Amino acid sequence: MNREQKIIAFCCNWCSYAAADLAGISRLQYPASIRIIRVMCSGMVHPEMVMHALAQGAAGVMIIGCHLGECHYIKGNEMALARAEVITDTLEDLGYASEQFQLTWVSSAEPERLVEAFRNMCGRLAVLQSEQSADHIM
Repeated sequence: MNREQKIIAFCCNWCSYAAADLAGISRLQYPASIRIIRVMCSGMVHPEMVMHALAQGAAGVMIIGCHLGECHYIKGNEMALARAEVITDTLEDLGYASEQFQLTWVSSAEPERLVEAFRNMCGRLAVLQSEQSADHIM
C-alpha cells in the first residue's frame, strides 16, 4: 500500500476506541496510514460518511464497533451491520472495490485484535493496489 494513502477507521467510543487507547498504552504498533475517528457508536456511521471518505481519497474505510450483543446503546452495532450491507452493495455501483470497506467487532479489552484488523485492512488494500497496477500495465 502506498505510504501516502490513508485508511479511515470509525471507532466506537466504548469499545474499539478504548481498545485503540489500550493499544497505545501497551505500545502495540499499527500502520501509520490509519486515521481513527471516534464516534459514540458504530451505528452512527452513515453510509454517506463512508462514501465521502472514499471520494475524498481514502484508500479504505473501516467501521469498528462492539461485539454483537454488547453495544452500549443496545442495538447500535446491529444498525452498523445493516448499514454495512448497504455500503457493500453501493461500493461497486460507485466504482469502488469491496476490499476498500471493512466492518469489525472489537471489545475494549482486545487491543491486539484491533491492531490485527488494521494490519489485515492494510494487507487487503496492498493486494488490491497491486492487482489494479497489474491491470493498468496490461
